[in-house]
Amino acid sequence: MPPAIGPRAASLASDEVHVWVAELDATEDLGGLLSPAERERARRFARRRDGHRWGSSRGLLRLLLGEYLHADPRILRLEVGEHGKPRLAGEHAWLRFNMSHSGAVALYAVAREAEVGVDIERPRRRLDAIAVAERAFGSASAVQLGRLEEAEREREFLRLWVRHEAQLKCRGVGLGGVESGKGDPACWTMEVEVGGRMAAAVAASRTPATVELAVAASQAAALSKRRGCRGYPLRQ
Repeated sequence: MPPAIGPRAASLASDEVHVWVAELDATEDLGGLLSPAERERARRFARRRDGHRWGSSRGLLRLLLGEYLHADPRILRLEVGEHGKPRLAGEHAWLRFNMSHSGAVALYAVAREAEVGVDIERPRRRLDAIAVAERAFGSASAVQLGRLEEAEREREFLRLWVRHEAQLKCRGVGLGGVESGKGDPACWTMEVEVGGRMAAAVAASRTPATVELAVAASQAAALSKRRGCRGYPLRQ
């Protein structure tokens, strides 16, 4: 029998990518949705707030995937690929996703049988953007950043970085995987506006016709019930 298709998965066309943004500090306790390994990892964080945010990001992921699949979030089996990219196991493997969180904001992408990658970052203190750009993007990008004023340089560096990371995560090579990813076809990439000084991007292994952005409401339950969300098409 074919896998069960949930209400949102039924509306997820093969040429679409759905992107979700969530505020982690506004969520309820989602520990009951996590696997034992996930709960243990959340407990290991030195700072309680960081553990709560990590656990909330995973709990929201399970809620989101459960809605797409019309399945109990607690029983979904998640596994990791060779370079640590998470994925659904078994009959649900056709639904692809990726996630990232920075501080209190999480970003998710969901697609049907197409690889996706996302990254979200906030400005970091004491970061030598030009030196990092030289290593990650090459001398041309470093020179261009060096010509900008500090505030503009910070914004441009973050924009470059999230696009770069989303590409790597889409291809499944992740941090440190630049060499293994060389020669792979480039993923379609688009920046996502998340507000404030943060930068975010989504990448997909094929160009989507539509990218829908939804913002979750303050209560995690609203994500699964589709209340308090707004969606609209984004353009590259």
